[in-house]
Amino acid sequence: MFKLDGKVALITGGAGVLGSAISEGLAKAGAKVALLGRTKSTVDRKMKEINYEGGEALTLVADVLDAAQLEKVKKKLIKKWGRLDILINCAGGNMKGATVMPDQDFFDVDMEDFDKVSDLNLQGTVLPCKIFGSIMADQKKGCIINISSMAADRAITRVVGYSAAKAGIDNFTKWLAVEMAHKYGEGIRINAIAPGFYLAEQNRHLLMNEDGTYTDRGQTIIKSTPMQRLGKPEELISTVLWLCSEGSSFITGIVVPVDGGFSAFSGV
Repeated sequence: MFKLDGKVALITGGAGVLGSAISEGLAKAGAKVALLGRTKSTVDRKMKEINYEGGEALTLVADVLDAAQLEKVKKKLIKKWGRLDILINCAGGNMKGATVMPDQDFFDVDMEDFDKVSDLNLQGTVLPCKIFGSIMADQKKGCIINISSMAADRAITRVVGYSAAKAGIDNFTKWLAVEMAHKYGEGIRINAIAPGFYLAEQNRHLLMNEDGTYTDRGQTIIKSTPMQRLGKPEELISTVLWLCSEGSSFITGIVVPVDGGFSAFSGV
């Protein structure tokens, strides 16, 4: 397993389902982890869990769409640890009005919710990259990992707002990788991970019935995933550690699927 002893990592959405697993994995690999989220009690709980297990974690309370709040916690991070080596942008989510349910069609999309989903997922990735990435630019070294989705590259029914935002993240990841390498050298690398289907609170009602069986949509996903199951959040950790380590020192501007073969399968 790749080691990150002494590295400083910041994870937006660090107390969420995927963010929690990634934060724990980074801490166990030796990194100091700053957990950023909007709700202090939730972030504190995860911070205490990591510290109890022997890691070193810090709570940062901010909205990823509020530049002033991000600048404030940036100062707190630098005062505490003096640097930033890793930024993982896990903050994201979906909203009902930006989703087309079976009894609806595209013309029912609520544009206010569409904008909110786009802002949270895309701008909520761009803004932390801008504010915290400046630390890496000064250091001439750092690693940023954005969270994409299978919905970015494949047409997945219903999630229209989420899909458009995640497609933007793919393009932004590649653009920023080129920009940072040209302006600041080979030491700053930007990549993304595209998870397959993982069970989280935001998609539970779409994938699982109350009795624990799969919905029709869940069954379709399982049939389209060669490994015939949903992913586990901890299965993202090894890919994150690889992308953060010197083992991927010549890798930038890519999107890595962690999807049980979903993106490779034609359905036939």
